[in-house]
Amino acid sequence: MREADSRSFVVDWDHDRFLLDGVPFRYVSGSLHYFRVPRVLWADRLFKMKMSGLNAIQFYVPWNYHEPEPGVYNFNGSRDLIAFLNEASLANLLVILRPGPYICAEWEMGGLPAWLLRKPNIHLRTSDPAFLAAVDSWFKVLLPKIYPWLYHNGGNIISIQVENEYGSYSACDFSYLRHLAGLFRALLGEKILLFTTDGPEGLRCGSLKGLYTTVDFGPAENMTQMFALQRVYEPHGPLVNSEYYTGWLDYWGQNHSTRSVRAVTEGLENMLELGASVNMYMFHGGTNFGYWNGADEKGRFLPITTSYDYDAPISEAGDATPKLLALRNVISQFQEIPLGPLPPPSPKMMLGPLTLYLDGYLLDFLHLLCPQGPIHSISPMTFEAVKQDLGFMLYRTYLSHTVFEPTQFWVPNNGVHDRAYVMVDGVFQGVLERNTKHKLFLTGKIGAKLDVLLENMGRLSFGSNHSDFKGLLESPVLGQTILTQWLMFPLKIDKLVKWWFPLQLPKSLHPQTPSGPTFYSTTFPILDSGGDTFLFLPGWTKGQVWINGFNLGRYWTKRGPQQTLYVPRPLLFPGGALNKITLLELENVPPQPQIQFLDSPILNSTLHKTYIYSLSDDIQSAPEPMELSGH
Repeated sequence: MREADSRSFVVDWDHDRFLLDGVPFRYVSGSLHYFRVPRVLWADRLFKMKMSGLNAIQFYVPWNYHEPEPGVYNFNGSRDLIAFLNEASLANLLVILRPGPYICAEWEMGGLPAWLLRKPNIHLRTSDPAFLAAVDSWFKVLLPKIYPWLYHNGGNIISIQVENEYGSYSACDFSYLRHLAGLFRALLGEKILLFTTDGPEGLRCGSLKGLYTTVDFGPAENMTQMFALQRVYEPHGPLVNSEYYTGWLDYWGQNHSTRSVRAVTEGLENMLELGASVNMYMFHGGTNFGYWNGADEKGRFLPITTSYDYDAPISEAGDATPKLLALRNVISQFQEIPLGPLPPPSPKMMLGPLTLYLDGYLLDFLHLLCPQGPIHSISPMTFEAVKQDLGFMLYRTYLSHTVFEPTQFWVPNNGVHDRAYVMVDGVFQGVLERNTKHKLFLTGKIGAKLDVLLENMGRLSFGSNHSDFKGLLESPVLGQTILTQWLMFPLKIDKLVKWWFPLQLPKSLHPQTPSGPTFYSTTFPILDSGGDTFLFLPGWTKGQVWINGFNLGRYWTKRGPQQTLYVPRPLLFPGGALNKITLLELENVPPQPQIQFLDSPILNSTLHKTYIYSLSDDIQSAPEPMELSGH
């Protein structure tokens, strides 16, 4: 490695290019997210990116992944950012870092911690003192960690993005951007190149003097027009597309997104011919494990799927695709690429079908799911108010009078955030859903127990200028009666699955097929060395799934498009040891409660008829085509 004092990465304003150690340089970079890939697979993905001809990678740092509670920091295991920087260095890849504080990335709340909303009047992404105080204390922890990794200090970070597509946010608060720029300079010094990224509409509010302005656009856009817009804000310096889209994200209930190989490769070739620096978003998408997916708001609430495959050049399971080979061929015309073949696809495994067995209804486990007991309140409280950031919360009340005739149960002002599973005396009645399904009809005797399980489907990561509180945002109404006197049970489902279920609680025998929130599980051996696999849940409706205690994410077979969940090989125990799979099915179990492991994914099977039907009477039309969101 060269001595730190001779290392530099700067803009050559006279010749419209970058200089690396004084030599003309352009980056051909790709995005991947360490938080979407298990740590043991980081090196594999980075090696494949290097072998594709890339000389840099670009990635975000999600604040909420590292600061789960105010002042509590986690940089261990899959959150070890420094270990990831080191892996990139071993792969001989430079780094373009995007630490936010807001990142979008189709990630829960765009990377902002949900605990910020415990101050309900906070104005996110502005110079609101409450927001800035939280940002300042986080960056005073994060930025000193990365300071030694700046290129001129001997590390691999050549540039750092300030905020993220800020011009797409309505606030347009320049004092906020100036505050961030000042904070980055104070903590990182004057030498590091700081930049902004915006789409064409966002440049006016997203650019700031002293930060290098870059643009983002995909293969469908007019490249000449896009770079002409960059030139309005940066008359000199290199052309940079910070997010050249190789594919696109998926929403539940819409078709799987793809971008053709030809369009993506032609667009890259045209930009490289101009001498532009390009980052491909995404080069490897990965997975929204657990509850980490974000959501968009485009006329209605649109949560993002568990798979973040993105139709990227490296698939969700880490395999080279035809798109990668075509892009590598384009890159080889402009710079040297490493000799040698790309690694072959990882071994894949098929298994099953396996029958799952009923562990019991979610309501049977309340004493384990909420050992501290419920919180009592006249009106329902939000997730944020009771410090439950992710997952599920149960709301319970008792009927104050008998309801003989089916009577409308609803929550005013679209107050279900995001899905509610309704039970009377333990019997499942149906679902309410944000923006789409607003009412059920209930009956019940005086004193009947009304349970409403609320699911946080992921906080808005783009397309919103208001805080996305979760839970029951208003008091539900039954007929003419506003329901009060609520018990709230914040549920620790992951702890139950990890610590209690392994104790092999006795299996329940229910003659009828259960409905409503129910746990199912089974164990299975893998007799050989195993492989990557894809969990297929035919006939199941919607829920959450764990393998050996690891939260794989959400499935929603009935709505699609995603039908399989990626199961990385390192999650499984090979050689005959028993593996445990646990499902929380929220609605309806198939008559034969079986699952299968397949050797290839199914990401594109949207059942539109089912989707329209499931929206009941509130919406009759098919989903309209969406405009695209940003990142």
